[in-house]
Amino acid sequence: MNNKYYITAAIPYVNGKPHIGHALEFVQTDVISRYHRLMRKEVIYLSGADENGLKMVQAAERENLPVQEFCDRNAQKFIEIFKKLNTTLDFFQRASSKIHKKGSQELWKLCEKNGDIYKKKYKGLYCVGCETFYTKDELVDGKCPEHLKVPEVVEEENYFFKLSKYEKPLLKLFEENKIKIVPEHRKNEVISFIKQGLEDLSISRSKERAKGWGVAVPNDEKQIIYIWFDALNVYQTGVGFGTDEKKYQKWWPADTHVIGKGILRFHAIYWPAILLSAHLELPKTILVHGYVNSGGQKMSKSLGNVIDPFIEIEKYGVDAIRYYLLSQILPTEDGDYNGEQFKKAYNGDLANGLGNVVARIAKLCEKSGLKFESNKTEFKDTLKEHKFHKVLEIFQFDSALKIIWEKIKKLDQRINNEKPWEVIKDPKQQDKIKTILSFYVQEIREIACLLEPFLPDTSQKIKRQFSGKEIQSEGPLFPRLI
Repeated sequence: MNNKYYITAAIPYVNGKPHIGHALEFVQTDVISRYHRLMRKEVIYLSGADENGLKMVQAAERENLPVQEFCDRNAQKFIEIFKKLNTTLDFFQRASSKIHKKGSQELWKLCEKNGDIYKKKYKGLYCVGCETFYTKDELVDGKCPEHLKVPEVVEEENYFFKLSKYEKPLLKLFEENKIKIVPEHRKNEVISFIKQGLEDLSISRSKERAKGWGVAVPNDEKQIIYIWFDALNVYQTGVGFGTDEKKYQKWWPADTHVIGKGILRFHAIYWPAILLSAHLELPKTILVHGYVNSGGQKMSKSLGNVIDPFIEIEKYGVDAIRYYLLSQILPTEDGDYNGEQFKKAYNGDLANGLGNVVARIAKLCEKSGLKFESNKTEFKDTLKEHKFHKVLEIFQFDSALKIIWEKIKKLDQRINNEKPWEVIKDPKQQDKIKTILSFYVQEIREIACLLEPFLPDTSQKIKRQFSGKEIQSEGPLFPRLI
């Protein structure tokens, strides 16, 4: 049995600050990472900074900063949000690093060696926001479907990758589930796109147009490697590709790439084709999440509805934010970050649900003056319920949380029915109250274990409170929001 698990969050383009959509992806990836660690696997969770391309140059120019300084500042903000969200991120691979540049040139050489790279003059419709060319048929009302801006007409001599050569191999991959795409309808989108016919892909930009920023094409200093050719390779260079063969052989291929729906084509078509060309192993699974809207609308600076995760964490605490993103937004669909809905979920599930039952049991234990067995409960030992394990294996975070909250609700109802506060008053019923409270304590310990991938801070607080022989009541886990 393979005991390693390599998972990646998409490499955010660091031309701005992190928003709540980034937080969703980083938390989803963290749950998967924590789950496999708790299953006693050796795990690497990797993300990084996508720093090359014209969009980065233009953003730096607007702030009158050197590009490297601009990248350094913004990459740091993303490193900070990984920490603030309490993720288990192991490595943050930057695309401007020497290691990455060397690895990306190595990848280019492998594809070139296979005869899949050639040079030609080209004229096309280019969206700087996406850093990609579009055909007229792909535009919506003459605009980029992702950024809703009219693309610019670009004409220059570039290197091309023979993507068309891999049309049939790619189709076979997905039809036979050699690379699994979750959810199924995203796989169908990919198959549909391939069946429309694949055109060769421009994989370089003139050094002049890229203003010299990026990874130089091997043996041609006048060209810069196309951002989507080099950025995707972060997943490999981050685990040693081109620099540490032993590390690379241990960790590659990736077990799961977690991405947003807007970059599906790059991960499910361009990336596997490049790897096939280079004769390298393919990622096993691609998990595709939707977008986080704000007040029912897509987040936009012009609308002023962009949600800053740093501010939200400061206001409500990291586990409250994690809970909302994982329970109220379906893992693979668009969702909404809504103040009223947040308050309802916080008060109903966290304050009145989990927090209340923990406080009730701790108070009963304190009142009883009894001593309990020390805690030996571990996550793996709590997976008696196959359903919980099964839904986590297929990334249904909301369903896994529902299972935990059903357990919380049943425990709360049992306390109401058994009325242990009445039994405590009777000195003749010490054995009975010990049996009742021991059951409650064990249930709480199991709930704390099951919460660990989702609400790690809260899990640890509960474990600490209920770990020893003497259990004392403490302040509320989640004070109610007014």
